[in-house]
Amino acid sequence: MDEVFKALSDPSRRALLDSLNSRNGQTLRELCAGLDMARQSVSKHLAVLEAANLITVLRRGREKLHYLNAEPINAIAERWIDQYDRGRVRALADLKTALESTVDEFVYTTYINTTPEKLWQALTDPAFTRQYWGTTFESDWTTGAPVVWVWNGVRMEDPEQVVVEAKPYERLSYTWHTITPEFARAAEMSDEELAAMAAEPRSTVSFTIEPHGRAVRLTVVHTGFTPDGLLVRGVSQAWPELLASLKTLLETGAPLPA
Repeated sequence: MDEVFKALSDPSRRALLDSLNSRNGQTLRELCAGLDMARQSVSKHLAVLEAANLITVLRRGREKLHYLNAEPINAIAERWIDQYDRGRVRALADLKTALESTVDEFVYTTYINTTPEKLWQALTDPAFTRQYWGTTFESDWTTGAPVVWVWNGVRMEDPEQVVVEAKPYERLSYTWHTITPEFARAAEMSDEELAAMAAEPRSTVSFTIEPHGRAVRLTVVHTGFTPDGLLVRGVSQAWPELLASLKTLLETGAPLPA
């Protein structure tokens, strides 16, 4: 956490985070254009933010896009903000909220003390997903294979619920479940929320697994949402806790308390 506080102590780096909070997924050129800083200075500040895991950098074609990452702020929140909720940590609480509120996609990077093989199993094996997610999946996890979701007694299957990409121990991508009336009832959604969510396009979640010393770097990218829609707001709030529970399960043998 020392790296996080050091990164946040500099006003230029906070300005970069503010810029990404206003418009996530910017290139270096775009960030330089929006701030009165030289390109070299911006690059150095971004390197510090990335080392602190406050931003995630993704390559799209020839471009490198920079995204806010909520993981370290959530760790601070669990240790201090949620416990004390004092005025002196209000700025961090506000930043935590901002980091979880991406407009049309969710990007999150966390480091887990595990192996790529165990992490892959935790993402696909019902014995694991049931513990930290409360959800099980029925799939052979090959590209194009159907993915059946079972959550809270509701079984969700649809021809468009499929594996998009599957490279064991490296990358997994699949389309999100269908918003059905049965799911809405189990989730205690109103008729208005059901209608709004069901009208939104189907999204896709991708997990990239990379060895990082004795740990594993997991990057989750959830895309394909209606900008500012209900689905992106909902999953952006749910993913941090779910991934924290996954990390805790793999590192301690037990998920976060329900």
